[in-house]
This record gives sequence, structure tokens and C-alpha cells, in this order.
Amino acid sequence: MTGFASEFEQLFRDAYRVFHRRDGRRSGLTGASWAVLTHLSLTGPVTVGEAAQHLDRAQSVVSDIVTQLESKGLVERRTDSADRRRTHIWITPEGVDALRADERVLGLDLLADAFERMPAAEATSLLASLRHLVDAAPATHERTPS
Repeated sequence: MTGFASEFEQLFRDAYRVFHRRDGRRSGLTGASWAVLTHLSLTGPVTVGEAAQHLDRAQSVVSDIVTQLESKGLVERRTDSADRRRTHIWITPEGVDALRADERVLGLDLLADAFERMPAAEATSLLASLRHLVDAAPATHERTPS
């Protein structure tokens, strides 16, 4: 099986070289903005204070970041219906899209073009085989949801 592993490793590197994104980061978010958006995507709505505590940043700093993200339509503030003094920040669908776009390693346009050139049965087989390979990985490895 070592032969399969070596061949796959080489093909994986070749595929990465051919299909890696060439358009750079799309959202232009700073690391701090990324941290706030990522936190919101994982936790759901929180107050600015809760986000600041989790991120170990001053509340004023996180509030400024949220204001910037809000101006871009990536987060929104909502008053807590149970306590009108509290305001929660939520990631918007546009914020989720920005995170997904920035997380992409491969160029979808490059992959789509290559898949269009392949017979449908081969493309289906390739995807099924890759899914089987990922599913066969030891459970100790973290997997990204599809």
C-alpha cells in the first residue's frame, strides 16, 4: 500500500499546483476581522463583550471591528428581545459567504473547467473514490464538513 500512498501524494501535489487559487483573498479581511467572523460562525450570536472575552481583546477593539464588518454587510446587530439593553451580533449570509470564499484553497473555476472536460462517469468515480479515501482516514484526523 505504500506505493499507492506515494503515488497519491505526488498526484495531490500536482493537483494542488494546477488547481490552487490564483485570485488571492477575496474579502480583504484583516486577521482580527477573520477571528470575529469565524467566532460568530461557530458560536452563533453573542454580545460584543462575550466575543471580546473569547478573543482576549478589549471590548472597544471588538466593537470597532464589528462596526467595520457591519458596514460591509458581514454582521448585523440585533437587540435581545428578552433584555432590550443587550445587543447581539450575528453573522449575515454575506459574512458566511466571505468566510467560505476566503477558506477555499482550490480555484473552483479551474476545477469546474477540468471536470467539464472529463466524461461524467469518470468525474463521478473520481469524487466517489476520493470520498472513500477521506472516509477511510483514521478517526483521529479532523475532517471538514462537506
